[in-house]
Amino acid sequence: MHEMSIAAAIVEQVERAAREHGVDTVAAVRVQIGELAGVVPAALDFCFELACADTLLAGAVLQSETVPARARCTPCGAEWDVGMPPELGCPGCAGSRTELLTGRELQILAVEWGGRPVDARADQGG
Repeated sequence: MHEMSIAAAIVEQVERAAREHGVDTVAAVRVQIGELAGVVPAALDFCFELACADTLLAGAVLQSETVPARARCTPCGAEWDVGMPPELGCPGCAGSRTELLTGRELQILAVEWGGRPVDARADQGG
């Protein structure tokens, strides 16, 4: 179950940021998960709770946002929701040269500690 390694990586990154900010309590972590990222949100929730045990994140809540998968046809420019299982053929021209626009995301968006949310993207330089 690769969700456990993802949960452990989230905990490690948030613990590092908490230490850098002199924080000893984490209330919540908000993550963004693309529909095609290969992550089962319920499994990640379960693993996150286990990974948080005996850390600064013990008792923290994982808030997951799912990003729908969208694609664009390179020749005709049509855009569509890919869905699951993914439909990568263009519904407009039946072309097969497509670009995946969204759906592969897996990132920490924000962390809440000390009663205030901190934008994780600001800490990542973007």
